[in-house]
Amino acid sequence: MALSDPGFELRHLRYFVTLVEERNFERAAVRLGIAQPGLSQQIRSLEKIVGTPLLDRSRRGVQLTHSGETLFQEARKVLAQTDATVAAVNRAGRGESGRISIGYVASAAYSGAVVGSIRDFKRDYPYVEVELQEMELRQQLQRIADGLLDFGYIRAPAPIPPGVSVQIVLREPLVVMIPDDHEFAERPIDTLARLTQETFITPRQPPDVGFHRNTLQACREAGFEPSVKAIAQDFTEIAALVGIGTGIALVPQSMSRVELPDIHYRLVGDVAATSDVAIAYRKGEGSPAIKAFIAQNRQKISWPASGEMVKAPVSGELSDTTLSALRRSPLVGSELDLSRPHEGGRKVDL
Repeated sequence: MALSDPGFELRHLRYFVTLVEERNFERAAVRLGIAQPGLSQQIRSLEKIVGTPLLDRSRRGVQLTHSGETLFQEARKVLAQTDATVAAVNRAGRGESGRISIGYVASAAYSGAVVGSIRDFKRDYPYVEVELQEMELRQQLQRIADGLLDFGYIRAPAPIPPGVSVQIVLREPLVVMIPDDHEFAERPIDTLARLTQETFITPRQPPDVGFHRNTLQACREAGFEPSVKAIAQDFTEIAALVGIGTGIALVPQSMSRVELPDIHYRLVGDVAATSDVAIAYRKGEGSPAIKAFIAQNRQKISWPASGEMVKAPVSGELSDTTLSALRRSPLVGSELDLSRPHEGGRKVDL
């Protein structure tokens, strides 16, 4: 009779394997927590189901027939696989396994937010597979909304599609990237207004998105309308254009880690505008693994969760909301690492 017989249950295999391992009905019954006569009955039922004797009852003690030895070896495999399957299902239910697709913009990776968060998550959830994809921020947001991407690290601000939540996790000060023959290459810049005649290089983004928006905001707060060339594909191209004298650029401070020939990074005394790293994910996400990743990222920050970002005005005075947000914004040392507690970092003094 096949093991698909409706009378066959996994407990039959557990009873049999335990009996063989103990080599004694009494000890096996104690280990299983059942009466010895009950165990004997279950073994006879199993022999009936498989249609062949499993024990050689002509000899003393528990001795296996050839069929019994075969079943013992196979039963151990079945039980081990069963236990592994149940454990995997339980891990999935707790968010400890599965797959997460994560998008990121390269500038967010420079901040330490991407690597730090994923490293910590993989330490706590080693069975979750993580797929990383570098991707333009607006494409990330749309793919998250369409269910084609699970999570994203972007540079705010950006229009947020319906069904997507965005939360700022890190605010970085802006620095000026200038060529080495610039008049301010070796001396401080006390105010951005000293750069009114410069051309500012930004990525190919609309004026309300990312670095383009940051540049407009910072310059307008300094009292002038900048000349902007939104012509760069990425940070590398911005640096190349600055290096050859096409213009200068406002970039997040973390990018100053990248030492490039003919390039200098200078702090500016009066720039309150920041470049914000934010996380993006679907509202009402159902996957336990993705929910666990979202929760871990949110635990590392003290920023208020919202479906809308905190946005600074493009011109004029900073709003009370923005000033309040900036005052509690963390700058975690020079590394700007999201994996560290924000309480250990410096605060922005306004």
